[in-house]
Amino acid sequence: MQIEKRLQELGYTLPEAPPKGGVYTPVKEFCNKLAYVSGCVPRIDGQNITGKLGADCSLEEGFKAAERCTLNLLALLKVHLGDLDKIKSCVKMTVFVASAPDFYQHPQVANAATELLVNIMGEEKGCPSRSAIGVASLPLDSSVEIELMVELE
Repeated sequence: MQIEKRLQELGYTLPEAPPKGGVYTPVKEFCNKLAYVSGCVPRIDGQNITGKLGADCSLEEGFKAAERCTLNLLALLKVHLGDLDKIKSCVKMTVFVASAPDFYQHPQVANAATELLVNIMGEEKGCPSRSAIGVASLPLDSSVEIELMVELE
Protein backbone atom coordinates (compact mmCIF):
# COMPACT_ATOMS: atom_id res chain seq x y z
CA MET A 1 0.00 0.00 0.00
CA GLN A 2 1.22 3.48 -0.77
CA ILE A 3 0.32 5.59 2.22
CA GLU A 4 1.12 8.97 0.67
CA LYS A 5 -0.88 8.14 -2.44
CA ARG A 6 -3.83 7.11 -0.29
CA LEU A 7 -3.58 10.38 1.67
CA GLN A 8 -3.86 12.32 -1.59
CA GLU A 9 -6.82 10.20 -2.74
CA LEU A 10 -8.58 11.14 0.51
CA GLY A 11 -7.86 14.85 -0.11
CA TYR A 12 -5.11 15.32 2.46
CA THR A 13 -1.68 16.87 1.98
CA LEU A 14 1.18 15.72 4.17
CA PRO A 15 2.47 18.89 5.89
CA GLU A 16 6.08 19.71 6.62
CA ALA A 17 7.23 17.96 9.77
CA PRO A 18 6.68 20.20 12.78
CA PRO A 19 9.80 21.67 14.37
CA LYS A 20 10.88 20.49 17.79
CA GLY A 21 9.48 22.54 20.63
CA GLY A 22 12.13 21.59 23.18
CA VAL A 23 14.85 19.14 24.07
CA TYR A 24 13.55 15.74 22.90
CA THR A 25 13.67 13.34 19.97
CA PRO A 26 10.62 13.58 17.66
CA VAL A 27 10.84 9.88 16.68
CA LYS A 28 12.68 7.26 18.72
CA GLU A 29 13.13 3.67 17.56
CA PHE A 30 13.39 0.96 20.22
CA CYS A 31 12.86 -2.74 20.95
CA ASN A 32 13.71 -3.93 17.45
CA LYS A 33 11.22 -2.38 15.04
CA LEU A 34 9.09 -0.12 17.24
CA ALA A 35 9.07 3.66 16.93
CA TYR A 36 7.56 6.16 19.34
CA VAL A 37 6.50 9.53 17.92
CA SER A 38 6.47 12.41 20.40
CA GLY A 39 3.23 14.29 20.88
CA CYS A 40 2.07 16.55 18.06
CA VAL A 41 -0.35 19.45 18.32
CA PRO A 42 -2.68 20.58 15.48
CA ARG A 43 -0.36 23.34 14.25
CA ILE A 44 0.16 23.32 10.48
CA ASP A 45 1.65 26.20 8.47
CA GLY A 46 1.63 28.42 11.55
CA GLN A 47 -2.08 27.87 12.13
CA ASN A 48 -3.14 26.14 15.34
CA ILE A 49 -6.50 24.96 16.61
CA THR A 50 -6.64 26.31 20.13
CA GLY A 51 -8.90 26.35 23.16
CA LYS A 52 -10.79 23.89 25.29
CA LEU A 53 -13.43 21.61 23.85
CA GLY A 54 -16.76 22.16 25.51
CA ALA A 55 -15.90 25.82 26.18
CA ASP A 56 -13.97 27.50 23.35
CA CYS A 57 -14.09 24.81 20.64
CA SER A 58 -16.82 22.75 19.08
CA LEU A 59 -16.67 18.98 18.77
CA GLU A 60 -16.16 19.44 15.00
CA GLU A 61 -13.11 21.63 15.69
CA GLY A 62 -11.84 18.84 17.92
CA PHE A 63 -12.22 16.36 15.04
CA LYS A 64 -10.25 18.68 12.75
CA ALA A 65 -7.57 19.15 15.41
CA ALA A 66 -7.19 15.38 15.84
CA GLU A 67 -6.81 14.92 12.07
CA ARG A 68 -4.17 17.66 11.91
CA CYS A 69 -2.24 16.10 14.80
CA THR A 70 -2.29 12.78 12.94
CA LEU A 71 -0.97 14.41 9.76
CA ASN A 72 1.87 15.93 11.80
CA LEU A 73 2.68 12.52 13.29
CA LEU A 74 2.85 11.04 9.78
CA ALA A 75 5.04 13.94 8.62
CA LEU A 76 7.53 13.22 11.42
CA LEU A 77 7.54 9.53 10.51
CA LYS A 78 8.12 10.42 6.85
CA VAL A 79 11.21 12.48 7.77
CA HIS A 80 12.52 9.75 10.08
CA LEU A 81 11.80 6.73 7.88
CA GLY A 82 12.05 8.28 4.42
CA ASP A 83 9.03 6.20 3.35
CA LEU A 84 5.74 5.84 5.22
CA ASP A 85 5.27 2.40 3.70
CA LYS A 86 7.87 1.17 6.21
CA ILE A 87 5.08 1.32 8.80
CA LYS A 88 3.90 -2.23 9.46
CA SER A 89 1.26 -1.40 12.06
CA CYS A 90 -0.03 1.41 14.26
CA VAL A 91 0.40 0.01 17.78
CA LYS A 92 -0.66 2.58 20.39
CA MET A 93 -2.07 6.09 20.30
CA THR A 94 -2.62 8.48 23.19
CA VAL A 95 -4.93 11.44 22.58
CA PHE A 96 -4.89 14.37 24.98
CA VAL A 97 -7.89 16.69 24.74
CA ALA A 98 -7.89 20.13 26.39
CA SER A 99 -11.43 20.33 27.66
CA ALA A 100 -13.89 21.98 29.95
CA PRO A 101 -14.64 20.01 33.14
CA ASP A 102 -18.05 18.92 31.82
CA PHE A 103 -16.81 17.71 28.40
CA TYR A 104 -16.99 13.92 28.09
CA GLN A 105 -16.57 13.24 24.37
CA HIS A 106 -12.83 12.56 24.41
CA PRO A 107 -13.25 9.17 22.66
CA GLN A 108 -15.15 10.80 19.79
CA VAL A 109 -12.31 13.30 19.29
CA ALA A 110 -9.83 10.42 19.31
CA ASN A 111 -11.96 8.60 16.74
CA ALA A 112 -11.16 11.31 14.18
CA ALA A 113 -7.46 10.41 14.47
CA THR A 114 -7.89 6.65 14.40
CA GLU A 115 -10.46 6.81 11.60
CA LEU A 116 -7.97 8.76 9.48
CA LEU A 117 -5.29 6.10 10.05
CA VAL A 118 -7.76 3.31 9.24
CA ASN A 119 -8.92 5.11 6.09
CA ILE A 120 -5.29 5.45 4.98
CA MET A 121 -3.89 2.05 5.97
CA GLY A 122 -6.85 -0.25 6.52
CA GLU A 123 -8.25 -1.68 9.75
CA GLU A 124 -5.54 -4.24 10.50
CA LYS A 125 -2.58 -1.94 9.91
CA GLY A 126 -4.03 1.45 10.86
CA CYS A 127 -6.14 0.80 13.96
CA PRO A 128 -4.03 1.14 17.15
CA SER A 129 -4.91 0.51 20.76
CA ARG A 130 -5.79 3.89 22.20
CA SER A 131 -6.36 6.10 25.20
CA ALA A 132 -8.25 9.40 25.19
CA ILE A 133 -7.50 11.68 28.12
CA GLY A 134 -8.96 15.04 29.14
CA VAL A 135 -6.48 17.64 30.36
CA ALA A 136 -6.62 21.21 31.68
CA SER A 137 -4.20 22.64 29.09
CA LEU A 138 -1.80 21.73 26.29
CA PRO A 139 1.25 23.41 24.70
CA LEU A 140 0.49 26.55 22.65
CA ASP A 141 -3.11 26.46 23.98
CA SER A 142 -3.70 23.57 21.54
CA SER A 143 -7.03 21.81 21.76
CA VAL A 144 -5.56 18.35 21.08
CA GLU A 145 -2.16 16.63 21.28
CA ILE A 146 -1.50 13.08 20.07
CA GLU A 147 1.40 10.66 20.43
CA LEU A 148 1.78 7.43 18.47
CA MET A 149 3.75 4.21 18.56
CA VAL A 150 4.22 2.19 15.36
CA GLU A 151 5.75 -1.13 14.40
CA LEU A 152 8.17 -0.96 11.49
CA GLU A 153 8.74 -3.46 8.68
